[in-house]
Formats: sequence, structure tokens, C-alpha cells
Amino acid sequence: MWDLAAIRLNRSQPCHVIFSEKFVDVESKDRLTVTNPGDEKVIADNVHVADQDDVDAAVDAATAAFKTGPWSKHTATQRADILNKIAELIGTKYLEELSEIESVSMGQPISVARAMNSYLPMTFKFAPALAAGNTFIFKASEKSPLGALVFGKIFKEAGVPSGVVNIINGAGETGALLASHMKISKISFTGSAFTGKKIQAMAASSNLKKCTLELGGKSPCIVFEDVDIENTLDVCSSQFLFNTTQVCIATSRTFVHESIADQFIEPIKQRFSGAKAAIGSPSAPTTGIGPVVDKKQSDRVMSFIEAGKDEAELAVGGGRHGDKGFFIEPTIFLNPKDDARIWREGVFGPVLSIRTFKTEEEAVKLANDTIFGLSSSLHTKNLSRALRVSRQIEAGTVAINQSHGFAPQTPFGGYKQSGTGREFGKAGILQYLQEKTILIKTPAK
Repeated sequence: MWDLAAIRLNRSQPCHVIFSEKFVDVESKDRLTVTNPGDEKVIADNVHVADQDDVDAAVDAATAAFKTGPWSKHTATQRADILNKIAELIGTKYLEELSEIESVSMGQPISVARAMNSYLPMTFKFAPALAAGNTFIFKASEKSPLGALVFGKIFKEAGVPSGVVNIINGAGETGALLASHMKISKISFTGSAFTGKKIQAMAASSNLKKCTLELGGKSPCIVFEDVDIENTLDVCSSQFLFNTTQVCIATSRTFVHESIADQFIEPIKQRFSGAKAAIGSPSAPTTGIGPVVDKKQSDRVMSFIEAGKDEAELAVGGGRHGDKGFFIEPTIFLNPKDDARIWREGVFGPVLSIRTFKTEEEAVKLANDTIFGLSSSLHTKNLSRALRVSRQIEAGTVAINQSHGFAPQTPFGGYKQSGTGREFGKAGILQYLQEKTILIKTPAK
């Protein structure tokens, strides 16, 4: 059981890998340190990093469980019963524990952490893999390794057989060991396009393992002249700033019809300015905006902002917030240059860029002028226009009059360099299955 009081007091926590339901000391002497981004204090400095021997041990445990254990032989109904039990435990018994760990290690406001727990990246991965009858190795992000270890308890309590799920920690080097391992047949990764390309290359050059890659985005939001302006402002401000905009689907390029530019730009500037009042400690129940995840990400976001000051008109924000923690002011840029970094690259922080357009055709052209295609948003009262434009947008998902939300029944994934494969829905399950044809010649009568 995690000692949350100790975490609050920033005491070291032992953080082992989990093989076959047991916490195990790794062979490697390397350790990760986890820091609270809200106050820069160390939470844990003993997170065990898996090396080649540890990865091999995890693969062996998963392979043995698949070949000799009951999981792959269970019916879909039997597996569903256990998966439903996992979901129940996440949402009830372990909700506060998971929420607090994610809050102190990732900087999510505690209310945001509670809301996001059912959508943790780990659930994206293990749910379809286990539903399809596979065994599974999970490597958490090195920025947030603690919550994954809690899942070891959840899996055991829910009745997942020994060896079916194995949990390891580590940075990119550990991920590379998994991507290139000759006995792993499938990789699913969420992260940057840069890393995703490296993973795909390692997967291909090793044993041609299948890949599902959910990568970066630079998603567009098109605001037509006939919108519900209050709803649109809410989507483009408070919903955009959810989780300090550390969301791959954030619509960070907003296009506003020139006829309503004043109606949109001045109010959204006011909302972003007012949002600074919601910045605060992740543990405070009144906090709406927390810090970005760590110093490296904070410095990266600020490098975008500093470059943006030369590439666009700074309208709101543009600085760090406070003298402790990795807090950044909600920031808006107007009319960035076509080649501006804030316009072309994923920032993964609270930075919005706005331009105007004249015609529907221009809006579509501008929206599609990116190497990414993960998500998008349209705002209009004209359903015919919404559907017409949706068909032309080069993105895996189009949200109409709302921010993007996940629906577990529907596929989620990207076009272009935003990834390959799909998560959720039937398409997500099929990523973890192989088709087979059996031909039978019956004896002649």
C-alpha cells in the first residue's frame, strides 16, 4: 500500500517492478527520481529502472502466462468479468490513491486527476490487449511512474492470473529494449512523433512487430460566423486549458471568421487573463490550472513562448507564474507567421494561436496545412456545413461545437504523422488480434 502521507512529506518510496503479481528488485542499479512540479520537492528517488535482464524476465513471465496460463483460454465473457472488476476498483476503492499520486507527480489539480483516472494512458493500452486475450508488459512514462505500480495491486485484487500483466519502469532506453525485443509481437505507444518514428524503426528491424502509435498533434479549431459564441468561448478557453493543455488533442491553432473576430478575440483574451486566478497548488480543491509536468517541459514551453514573441503578436500571458513550481501563464498569440514554431510544432502547454479567415475553403486549407492530423474542432450552427467540412478535414476525429472527448465505442487515432492504428472501439480490439483462415477439405462421400 502506498503511504500517501509519506508522499506528502516527500519521503522516499521503494518503487519496484512487478512480475507475476510480485514486487521484484531489478538487476539494474539505475533509479528514477520523481519531483512534485507544484513545489519542486522530491516525491520518490528510488524508482527502479528495468534493464535488459529485467525486460527479458518480464517477457518470459508474459510468454509463460500466455502459453500455459488460463487467460488466453478464457472466454470473452470471463475476461470481461475481470475487466469490469478492474474498472470498478479504479473508480471506487483506488480512486483517491491514484488521483493523489497523479496529482503530486504530474501536477494535475486533484479534481482533474480524479476526472482523468478512467482515461489514464495505461487503461488505453491494457483494456483492449487483455480483452483480446493477450498478456501484457507496461512501461510507464518516466515522468509519472508511480501510478502504474498501484495497478499491480488492482490487477491482483480483480483476479487477473499471475504473469498476465507485468509492470516495469524506465526512460527511453527501457522503451527501446521493448521495441526491439525479438519475443514481443506488438507495441502500443503514446508520445511524440519523433520517438514514435524511432519505435517503428526498431519494431521493423527486429521482428517486424505490429505497432499502434498515438503521436503528436497540432489540431485546428475553426470558428464560423454563425456560432453560439458563449459555448465556443468556453470550449476554446476553460476546456482548452484543461490539464494545463498537456493534451495531445488540444486545438492549439484557432481560425476565426473575420466577421466575428472582435466578438471572439477580446472575450477570449479576458478569459485567459482571468484564468491566472485559477493557477495554484495541485492539491488545493479550488485549483483549476496546475503546473506543467517538470522543469524540462517548462523550459520547452517557455522557449516556444519566447520564440513566439518574435513570430506573432503576444496578446495575453507570455511568462512564468510564481517563483516556485513549473507554472506558466495561459498565453495567446495573434496572427503568427506561417513558419512560426508556435504555429507548426506541438507545444504541450497553455499556448493558443489565433488567425482569421474569409471563406470556408480558406479555413479548410489552413486547417489541413500541418504534418499532423490527430483531432480537430468545428463551431457552427449549420449542420450541413459541419458535415461538409468534417469530410474535408485531415484528422482522425472531428468534434462539432465541443472539445474533443473520448468515446470508448469509437476509434481514436491520427492521420499523417499523428500515428498509425486506432485505439478504442472495435478497431482498437482488432489491433490486438490476428486473423486466420482455415480451409477444410472433407472426405468425398
